[in-house]
Amino acid sequence: MTPKKKVSISWSGGKDSAFALYRILLSGEYEIVSLHTVFNEETKRVGLHGVHEGMIEQQAAQLDIPLKKLYLPGSEDHDAYSALMKSFYRQCAHEQLEGIVFGDIFLEDLRKYREELLQESGLDAIFPLWGLNTAVLVDDFINTGFKTILCSADAAYFNQEDLGKVMDYKFVLELSHGVDPCGENGEFHTFVYDGPMFKRPIEFRLRNVVLKEYSYQKRNEDGSIQKLQSAFWFQDFVAFSVL
Repeated sequence: MTPKKKVSISWSGGKDSAFALYRILLSGEYEIVSLHTVFNEETKRVGLHGVHEGMIEQQAAQLDIPLKKLYLPGSEDHDAYSALMKSFYRQCAHEQLEGIVFGDIFLEDLRKYREELLQESGLDAIFPLWGLNTAVLVDDFINTGFKTILCSADAAYFNQEDLGKVMDYKFVLELSHGVDPCGENGEFHTFVYDGPMFKRPIEFRLRNVVLKEYSYQKRNEDGSIQKLQSAFWFQDFVAFSVL
């Protein structure tokens, strides 16, 4: 019997990383050694998702997969992120892992960037959702039984009242024109609280919704880094077990 390849999942807590994990598990070809998540060192939250590490811990517990936490200083330093990930990938290679799984679907520049970061460690980049039609993918995600809420969204496309909504068929049908069904261009982000791999659903309580001006960097096709700023809504929420 061919031994399973040991991998770690790049985990944001959202639907794409969850569905990537699901497809990897279905293949039967991989041993999931860990989830790994990058948190802001100061806020302990996940980037543009805004999800607190306590909620990511809840997911890892219900998935019964170890969580590796990576902390990034709260700055716009693109090099700091690259250095953090390269260091983690070297550690993974040292621990005999063979690959990193990502939930990306069609952003070529992002895929190229991830592959470049992995070159030094020799790890494989694995993209189980790559090239799939996002409208079909989101239907499959919902049909499979995943439950997810809108945790952050670009204010150019969403209102405050949209935050905290469950991503169901009605949600998808009512998306504004030009918004990708999976939010692959960064229009929105989600938090998965139940699904076929979960031991139990995560019970949580919605708190306040806040609007923040968020500065971030985008890597262009020519390799240059572009600084951008957007207004994003963030839904705060907390698990009942930590109330």
